[in-house]
Amino acid sequence: MMIDIDRLSEPELIDLNRRIVERLSFLSQMRAHRAMLEFRIGDRVAFQTDRLQTIQGIITRYNKKTVSVIADDGRRWTVSPGLLHSAQVANEPELKNVTPERIPESSDPART
Repeated sequence: MMIDIDRLSEPELIDLNRRIVERLSFLSQMRAHRAMLEFRIGDRVAFQTDRLQTIQGIITRYNKKTVSVIADDGRRWTVSPGLLHSAQVANEPELKNVTPERIPESSDPART
């Protein structure tokens, strides 16, 4: 089915644009979700930063489109699951019983 966009009114074009953006967003979320299913909390993973530095760490939490990783040096990273690969180090047991840390929703002292 071809849509002749030259025949659409401005409101129809705006609606079509909104529907296209929603569909592209949905497809992106599905790809991220599918990539997340390859890993579990506690898995040892590696990824490269934009400066081509390789970071290794443990997955601690799933987010909507990303996963949280605590690197071996203690830094926290939020990473797209498509950038991760398994990184089992020789003679190091895989950590399967890592409990994700709970982060308070607000650090506002008035709410406590």
